[in-house]
Amino acid sequence: MTTASPQLLRVLLIDDNPADRLLAEEAFAEHAGVVTVSTCEDGPEALQRLQDERITLPDVVILDLNMPQMSGFDVIQAIRTVPRIRHLPVVILSTSDRPQDVARAYDLLASSYMVKSRDFPGFVQQIEHFANFWYDCRFPR
Repeated sequence: MTTASPQLLRVLLIDDNPADRLLAEEAFAEHAGVVTVSTCEDGPEALQRLQDERITLPDVVILDLNMPQMSGFDVIQAIRTVPRIRHLPVVILSTSDRPQDVARAYDLLASSYMVKSRDFPGFVQQIEHFANFWYDCRFPR
């Protein structure tokens, strides 16, 4: 009997901090059988990738707010103006817990807002909840 392999949830992580990208990749590694993660280090790189019709779109985008060149707010605003990608769920993952940042993210149609845990075990738990939630949204059982 052949068992079908599980579908992979495709995640695009946009974060300028190499250490944060590495931590996220380590946290997602625990879900390697169901989640695949690609990364971009800034908004322009991410927007170029997302608009490239040769590349499969992610199922969900994780976006940092505090980045040089383009803030996360600028990136999500740009995503929402491009017909090919405006439907993508965008989850903000930021160190900012400022109510005005949360409100602005939702005004720009963020799907969710997560404040980065300050410790790695807490971050791993956040990633686990994220992966479970979005996998179930994308591939209902």
